[in-house]
Amino acid sequence: MSNEKKINLFLVDDDALYLKILEIELMEHADFSISTFATGELCIANLSQNPDVIILDYHLDGIDKTAMNGIDTLDKIKAYNPDIPVVMLSSQDKIEVAVDCMLHKAADYVVKSETAFIRLQKAISTLFHTRKIEKTLNWYMERM
Repeated sequence: MSNEKKINLFLVDDDALYLKILEIELMEHADFSISTFATGELCIANLSQNPDVIILDYHLDGIDKTAMNGIDTLDKIKAYNPDIPVVMLSSQDKIEVAVDCMLHKAADYVVKSETAFIRLQKAISTLFHTRKIEKTLNWYMERM
């Protein structure tokens, strides 16, 4: 990625250990610029850094019971900029939770498991591959 800018990735999770493991795992497998946040409020306060993608925990009240949850954070991100893709991450493997996230315009939903890191990498890769195709199509359509 020498000529391309690094993907600006936000990781938001109230579990400090999981957040660090996630950061290390993603740094080992791709050239990201990563910012980590323990609360949705901190993520929202830093949206001016223009993240390319946000990985957001569904439950964010492990440290502070009054903290904004993942869905509320997702809604505020989408209100700020609906084009920022948000991948929801949760220990919940209930279909209702995944559907709820998608109804709130999450780009994807990944269950925290032994395959979560691989699924997150695939989700990010798919998001940027799709964006590249859209840009190419738009460029082509403008010249027709």
